[in-house]
Amino acid sequence: MKTIGILFGKENTFPPAVVERINSMNVPGVTAEFVKIGGIQMAAPSGYDVIIDRISQDIEFYRAFLKNAALSGTRVVNNPFWWTADDKFFNYALATKLGVAIPPTVILPHHEHPPDTNEQSMRNLIYPLNWEEIFKYVGFPAFLKPYDGGGWKHVYKVHSPEELFERYNETGNLCMTLQRGVEFEEYFRCYVIGQEKVHIMRYDPKLPFHERYVKGNPPPAPTLHARIVKDSLTICRALGYDLNTVEFAVEGGIPYAIDFMNPAPDADIYSVGPENFEWVVQAVAEMAVKKAVSRPDRAWRGRVRRPGRLWPTPSARYRSP
Repeated sequence: MKTIGILFGKENTFPPAVVERINSMNVPGVTAEFVKIGGIQMAAPSGYDVIIDRISQDIEFYRAFLKNAALSGTRVVNNPFWWTADDKFFNYALATKLGVAIPPTVILPHHEHPPDTNEQSMRNLIYPLNWEEIFKYVGFPAFLKPYDGGGWKHVYKVHSPEELFERYNETGNLCMTLQRGVEFEEYFRCYVIGQEKVHIMRYDPKLPFHERYVKGNPPPAPTLHARIVKDSLTICRALGYDLNTVEFAVEGGIPYAIDFMNPAPDADIYSVGPENFEWVVQAVAEMAVKKAVSRPDRAWRGRVRRPGRLWPTPSARYRSP
């Protein structure tokens, strides 16, 4: 029997819907359930062929469990090794190398020393920074946002150097990026599942959170649609993410990818809406089953197999689909 587990936290709609959908597919030899774990023995198999991870970004115990599970052959969505190492600034640089449109972006030093460091720890840093050069490259308006954050936390739109410094002073020891603000005419958020399927959702980040997914989901123009699908797949294939969202702000007909490190994206029916929810539940269920049935049969429970490459190397994937 192939077992698919889902590891989750506060979510109440998406995890049970995926489990129910997989089990309702009645695929011979495949079952789905909520992951159950206790104290984890090192190098011990997890008991799951596939695990869909929705919470380890917030709980170190779960992230360690998933790495241990991957060591013994479990296919984890998304790869816990790469997710641990990834950050948004690297993603911007990678996407630029791949020909995806990215607004000019710089990474800034911590405004305050990180814990257990002092001015000597920062002796390699040029001080003061050449702010004029930074402003010339990025321009205004711009967004000041964490280099590895999420959920629109600590994100500030600034219109001048004075406003930037005011907000920068509030960031403490967070590591921040400064990115040119795209004055968008259209905005889209895309589910990308299994590095194969793309679902484009019209989105308005200016509205309250529960109203951001535009009702009716009017599609983009055909040429823009094709570009968004292509760029979404290019990004997720390069990063190796099987469950992700990619956000595009469209200015002058160009879709700028501005956020695409969302390996546990919002999938709650009450925020994304019933139609988007139905699409992502079905797509994730099909992906998980595909991964489970394609996993070679072996008497792997109770012993450790020699793992394949656990840490994906993005440099090996720096090519467009």
